[in-house]
Amino acid sequence: MTDSIRNLLEQHFDTAFAAPDGIARLRELILTLAMQGKLVDQDPNDRPALELLKEIEAEKKRQVKAGKIKKPKSLPAIDQSDTSYVLPQSWTWTRLGTIGNIFNGNSINAREKETKYAGANGLPYIATKDVGYGLDALDYKNGIYIPESEEKFKIAHLGAVLICAEGGSAGKKCGITEQNICFGNKLFANELFGGIPSKFILYLYLSPVFKESFNAAMTGIIGGVSIAKFLELLVPLPPLKEQHRIVDKIDQLMARCDALEKLRKEREDKRLAVHAAAIKQLLDAPDDSAWNFIQQHFGELYTVKENVAELRKVILQLAVMGRLSEQKANDEPVSILLTNVHTERLRLKIKKTADLIDPAKPLGYEIPNHWVWACIDDVLIYGPTNGFSPRAVDYETNIRSLTLSATTSGTFKGEYSKFIDAEIPKDSDLWLRDGDILVQRGNTIEYVGVPAVYRGKYGVFVYPDLMMKLRISSHMDTDYVYYAMSSIPAREYLRAHASGTSGTMPKINQKTLKSLPLPIPPIEEQHRIVIQIKKLMDFCEILDQQIDAAIDKQTELLNAMMAQV
Repeated sequence: MTDSIRNLLEQHFDTAFAAPDGIARLRELILTLAMQGKLVDQDPNDRPALELLKEIEAEKKRQVKAGKIKKPKSLPAIDQSDTSYVLPQSWTWTRLGTIGNIFNGNSINAREKETKYAGANGLPYIATKDVGYGLDALDYKNGIYIPESEEKFKIAHLGAVLICAEGGSAGKKCGITEQNICFGNKLFANELFGGIPSKFILYLYLSPVFKESFNAAMTGIIGGVSIAKFLELLVPLPPLKEQHRIVDKIDQLMARCDALEKLRKEREDKRLAVHAAAIKQLLDAPDDSAWNFIQQHFGELYTVKENVAELRKVILQLAVMGRLSEQKANDEPVSILLTNVHTERLRLKIKKTADLIDPAKPLGYEIPNHWVWACIDDVLIYGPTNGFSPRAVDYETNIRSLTLSATTSGTFKGEYSKFIDAEIPKDSDLWLRDGDILVQRGNTIEYVGVPAVYRGKYGVFVYPDLMMKLRISSHMDTDYVYYAMSSIPAREYLRAHASGTSGTMPKINQKTLKSLPLPIPPIEEQHRIVIQIKKLMDFCEILDQQIDAAIDKQTELLNAMMAQV
């Protein structure tokens, strides 16, 4: 390794610590340099790789003669155009099948595993799920063992290098056997000749150059590489002694990467924990000490998006607790507001059907004395009603129906819609009106109950069956109600009352949504709260943009440095 490469690597360690994917890319760089012959110095006294290949060929002939392996098939000669870069003089390009005995394992069906091999005495049976992504140890304790008397099973011996050859893990899962095993048919075992260290081949499998050639050889719908194609993959082969030096150097550098990852995780965990503690104190304590702490350490706390996301939640939490807005004595009392809402509901012939479960403290927090608790049902002038989900068509029509993704983020996104071919009258309640609130009535537990406000023209979108639509009284601030519904206590209430939470699609019904508790301030205060929330949410957006800009800068710096190698 030249001094310039050595110095650049040292700089990479500092730069990689800052960039989000920097350490992963640093690992790739280390492996790339290793397989290019740039990670360790070449020693002119080392026996060239071509001599190693001659020894391997002689070893294979001895093993074939002794009946230990089958006679290998001839592999295609290597043309210079097949290679992707120039190797050091003492290295050579060869094919994977030249340097090892490569074979796949045996499949076992589920019934056989359970009735015949579960808990048996014998060799551990390794399936794809028991193999990690490189440097992890194999899982030998899955409970399946193959008696050594079962001659049909192939055995991968201690030191064999395994790699998954089929499916989603193809080319990704790999590892070294630490004992003799039997193994599945989706795995290839490579038992190496000539004393080639198993770890050198494992590092080869993990390198970008090998992954690129592996992926290029993949075929089929499921995705996989045949053993014939696998044997033909190219290997940059150094002298044997240099292979050992390369393994030792990679081990050292990977250990440094591990230490960096641990340090970064500890730092991020500490930052998140400090922020969580400050936020909890901010919510629990009426004084300003927690907010003062956040202000003093703002630059340290808000360099990760996780903390900004938590800040957004806290903004809404403080808002519905009445701690985000100025409270003015001359605001019109809530009692008058509710009377006006009640009058509007009577005019529209809307009946009350839901009540608060706990009128005193329904969502677990206290509100100012001049506010009141009600449920969403008390302020509705429409809904909630489910939508309509006809099948999408692959041609343009006059009707767009939303998909769930249109409101999953809590913000309305009309681009997530599909054309449908259906007769929907222009006066149908399926059409969205400006100010309608859409609520996800069915989704994963994370998203069920998420609200979003539609702001747009009438007659553009209809909404699907997995959403409910509701409309708030004209005497209330719709945005305030939306923010209150988006707060963590409200979201937890809906999750807790969802049905089918053990399945993949928990649901809330109309009755549950109507009963959602709502803290109601005077209307003037609602307007002030909405203004303050929007201002603070804009500030959070700026924080996110600053984090993205910092990440882009770190990534750009890392790219520039890697380009020098």
